[in-house]
Amino acid sequence: MLDALDIEVHGVVQGVGFRPFVYKAARRNLISGWVLNATSGVFIHAEGESDHVNSFVMELSENAPAAANVKEILLKEVPLEGFTTFEIRFSEEEDVPETTLVSPDLATCDDCVAELFDPANRRYHYPFINCTNCGPRFTIINGLPYDRAATSMAGFPMCPDCAREYADPEDRRFHAQPDACFDCGPHIYWRASGSDEREWGLDLASSDAIVERAAQCLRQGRILAIKGLGGFHLACDAANPEALAELRRRKRREGKAFAVMVPNLDAVRAVCHVSKAEEDLLTGSVRPIVLLKKRAEATFAPGLCDKLPELGIMLPYTPLQHLLLAAFGGMLVMTSGNLHDEPIQTDDEEAFAKLGGIADAFIGNDRPIVTRFDDSVVRVIQVGTAGDALQMVRRARGYAPMPVPLKRHAAEGQKLDTVFAAGPEQKNTFCLLRGEDAFVSQHIGDMENAETFDAWLDAKARFERLFQATPDRIAYDLHPEYLASKWALEQAAAGAAAEPVQHHHAHIVSVMAENDLTDAVIGVAFDGTGYGVDGRIWGGEVMMANRQDFERFANFAYVPMPGGAAAVKHPDRMAYGFLWTYDLLEHPAAQPMLEAMGQQAELCGTMIDRGLNTPMTSSVGRMFDALSAICGVCTEPLYEGEAAILFEAAMNGVQTDEAYAIDVVKNTAGEGSTAHNTSVVLFDAEPLFRGVLDDLAAGVGVETISAKAHNALVAAVLQICLVANAAYGVSTVALAGGVFMNRYLIEHTTAALESAGFTIAINRELPPNDGGIAYGQAAAAAARQ
Repeated sequence: MLDALDIEVHGVVQGVGFRPFVYKAARRNLISGWVLNATSGVFIHAEGESDHVNSFVMELSENAPAAANVKEILLKEVPLEGFTTFEIRFSEEEDVPETTLVSPDLATCDDCVAELFDPANRRYHYPFINCTNCGPRFTIINGLPYDRAATSMAGFPMCPDCAREYADPEDRRFHAQPDACFDCGPHIYWRASGSDEREWGLDLASSDAIVERAAQCLRQGRILAIKGLGGFHLACDAANPEALAELRRRKRREGKAFAVMVPNLDAVRAVCHVSKAEEDLLTGSVRPIVLLKKRAEATFAPGLCDKLPELGIMLPYTPLQHLLLAAFGGMLVMTSGNLHDEPIQTDDEEAFAKLGGIADAFIGNDRPIVTRFDDSVVRVIQVGTAGDALQMVRRARGYAPMPVPLKRHAAEGQKLDTVFAAGPEQKNTFCLLRGEDAFVSQHIGDMENAETFDAWLDAKARFERLFQATPDRIAYDLHPEYLASKWALEQAAAGAAAEPVQHHHAHIVSVMAENDLTDAVIGVAFDGTGYGVDGRIWGGEVMMANRQDFERFANFAYVPMPGGAAAVKHPDRMAYGFLWTYDLLEHPAAQPMLEAMGQQAELCGTMIDRGLNTPMTSSVGRMFDALSAICGVCTEPLYEGEAAILFEAAMNGVQTDEAYAIDVVKNTAGEGSTAHNTSVVLFDAEPLFRGVLDDLAAGVGVETISAKAHNALVAAVLQICLVANAAYGVSTVALAGGVFMNRYLIEHTTAALESAGFTIAINRELPPNDGGIAYGQAAAAAARQ
C-alpha cells in the first residue's frame, strides 16, 4: 500500500547537512518526493510503501547529522501525487510567522582537515576549506532561509568544480553553502601595519607564503592580527615573555591570563591535565576555550597565566588556524582583537584603524563577517554524585544563537508574549524569548562605552530580524544607571510594556528555568554587584523564590564601601570597610595593610564617618576582595575579579576540614521594611574576619587561611539552607551568581548540600555569572504574564 506524507522538521536543521541527509535517507528507503528549506524549517513530501515511509520518518528522528538538533517532526497524510524520484528543491520565500533555528559556526571537521593537508587534494592548504559538516554559519548569515545568496558568500560565484560538488547529492559538499576553493572562494591577504599594500594569497604558492611569513614573524616575537570566524584575534608566541609583555603593553591588558591555541591534544596534555569530558570539548564541533588545570611540572612563560591554577586552551577550529599552528609548531596566544573594553573587531578597515597600534601585521580576508562573535569559554566541574558538569564561563561562538529551552507552563490556548530581556551591565547578553525558545545572544561585553552599546543594538536588531520576533514586553535590571536599563526605560516612556527584574532574582530564576523548576526554591545568589530593592548594593543573598517573585530570607550584613566604585578597584578600601564594621581596625594583623594604605586609610575612615560616597553592600564578591587584601594576596587588581580569583588560587591545593565561623543572627525589621527588602536573618562575618586576623598574627600560612575562609562560606550556605528548610519545608536549592565561578566553592557547596539531602540546581547551558541574567529576566517576565 502506498502512502504520502507532508513532513515538517523543526529545530536546527539548516546549515548542518540536513537536506543531503534527507535525500540519502529517501534513497535508502525507496521514497519519492522532495525536500526543501523553508523559513520555518525543512519541508518534505514523501511517497512510498507504508513500511518504507515509516522507516524513513524514524530515520529522520534517530539518525540526523551530529550538528542538527531536531526539535519537532510534524506529519500530515496527503493525497499521492505520483512522484517517481526524490529531489532537493530550492527554498521558498514564504511569509510564515516563525523561522527555523540557525546553526552556530562549526569547527573544521576531520575530513576537511585531512584534505587540507593532502597534497593531492585540490583544496590542499586552502584556508577556507569546509563542507556540510563544518565551517561558518551564523557569522555569515544575512537572512533566512540559509542559502548562499543570503550569506556573505554571495559575492563568490562557484567555479565549475565546486558547483558540481554542490549539486551532487552523493558528495560531502552537497548544498554546502560556503563551499569554495582557491579558484572561486575567499582569499587571505597580508598587510603590514602602517602600509596600504595588501599581498593576496590567490593561489597555493602565494597563500602558503603568507602563512609561512606569519609563522616566521611570530617566531621573531611579533604580534599579528588574524581574521577568524567571528572577528580578529591578536596572536603572539606564548612561550616568548618579551612578546607577551609587548602584547600586554600595547593592548593595555595587565594581569589577566591569556588563552592559548595549540596544534593538537598531545600539546594540551603536555601542559595541562585533561579528562575525557575535557577532551570531548576540545575536539568537538564547537572547540571552545577550555579552562584546564595546569600540570605542576609544566613551565609557562612569565606573563601568560601567572599565579593561576588553570590555563585556557583551545585547538584550531578554522582551516587557517590549522595551517598557522602547523607552520608555527608551538603554542600561540590567541586573544580577542579589540581595544581595551571595546567589542572584537570584525571589519578589515576598522581593524586596521583600531588595531594598527597593537599588531605588527594583519592576515585578513575578503569574506565579510556578518555577526560579531568572541570565543566561548567553558570548564568542567564536579557536581556531587552527578560527576562531570559543564560550567559555561562565556557563551559565544559555537553555542549562540542555539536557543535555550524555557518551559512556560501556560494555560491551554494562552498566547505567549514575546519578551526581550535587556540584560545586565557587565558580561552583557540579551535574551529574545519567542514561544518557549530563549535566544540568548552571544557575549556582548561590559556595557560601559558607546562602542559596546552600538554592538548591543546591532545584535538586537539582527536577532529580531532573523528570528522574526517583535517583543510584546521588555524586561530589565532594576539598576537605573545600567545602559541597557536606561534604554528599556526610554522604551517604556514611549509606550512599551516594560518591567524590572531584581538582579539576584534574575540569577535564581535563570537556574529555575534552565532546570524547569516551578515550585519555590531556596535561591542562593552570591556575586559582586546587584542593585537591591532598597537601593543598596546586594550580592550575598538567600531568597525564597519562585519565577514570579521572591522574599529576602537572608543576606550578609551590610558593610560600607568607602569611595563606592573605588572600593571595587582597591580591595584594601573594601577591607577597611569590613574591619571598621567589625571593630577590628586595631587588630595587630590588620596593621600591615593599613600602614600600606597610608592616608587612604584615614580618608576611608572620614568617608565612612560622614557617609560620603559610601554605599552599603552585602556583596560576597567584595568580601572575598577584602580577605584577599587583608592577607596580602592582592590589593591592586589589574582586572575585574582578580583579587577574589587570586584568593582562591592562594589555597594552592591545601586541603583542610577546618573553617572559620560565620554566625547567623536574627534580623530586625524597621519602618518601611518589606519581605523584599528586609531579610529574616543575617550572616554576620565578624567571626570570619577575626579568625583570619588571629591566624595571620599566629603565622598561619595564607594557603590554610584561604581554605578555611572558603570552607566558612560552604558551611554558611549549608546552615542557612537547613534553617530555610526547617522554616518552609523547601528542599531544592538554586545556586547562582558570579561567586560560584569559584571552582572550590561550587564543588564543595554542591557536595555539602547533597550530603544533607538537598536537591541542587545550577545553570546548565548558561554562565552562573551575569552572562545568564538576561535569560532569568525573560523567564521572570514570562512567568508574570
